[in-house]
Amino acid sequence: MSESSSARGRRARRSLLAFAVGAALVPQAWAAGGPAGGRDPAGERAIARPADAATTGTAACPELLRHSFDRLQDEQPQSLCQYAGKVLLVVNTASRCGYTPQYEGLEALHARYSARGLVVMGFPSNDFRQESGSREQIAQLCFDTYGVRFPMFTKTAVTGPQANPLHAALARATGEAPAWNFHKYLVDRQGRPAASFPSKVRPDDPKLVAEIERLLAR
Repeated sequence: MSESSSARGRRARRSLLAFAVGAALVPQAWAAGGPAGGRDPAGERAIARPADAATTGTAACPELLRHSFDRLQDEQPQSLCQYAGKVLLVVNTASRCGYTPQYEGLEALHARYSARGLVVMGFPSNDFRQESGSREQIAQLCFDTYGVRFPMFTKTAVTGPQANPLHAALARATGEAPAWNFHKYLVDRQGRPAASFPSKVRPDDPKLVAEIERLLAR
């Protein structure tokens, strides 16, 4: 039986409506960050976007965290905004330092407190001439030798005029720049620098642990 003209008309109107709705949603999807996986329309490469005041969950990204760093294991850019609302322990690390075994204690803190909202963050640095290896060598030491599971980023400067923006801001806020490897900064859930500890303070030091506990409880 042939389709009536009225039925064809209704079907055509439904098709036009579906097309209009889909067309309206496309720019909204790209404004929200693009298609799944953050890739361009051809699917050829990841689209780089600056970290901004977007929200992560329900916590707005504070100014201190509006930066991106490449992940150690694969050099994929990571916005620090994903850690908004967490307590952060920011540590500049090195592979050939007397304090390098502190990786074990840092991983222990991660295992103990990550479920409560602590994020340990490692930033390898050759500022003190004890991190001269390649990215792959650093990753092998961290992940294979010490079993690190907390976020590690690629090598960066943490002192002086070349310091990355996160460490530059932490040094300004606390009045203390790293004097050696494994300097530790604590940042509260609101993205405010809360404490600074020199390299000799071990991850299991009672003063550091007490401060972590205090910030997690807030």
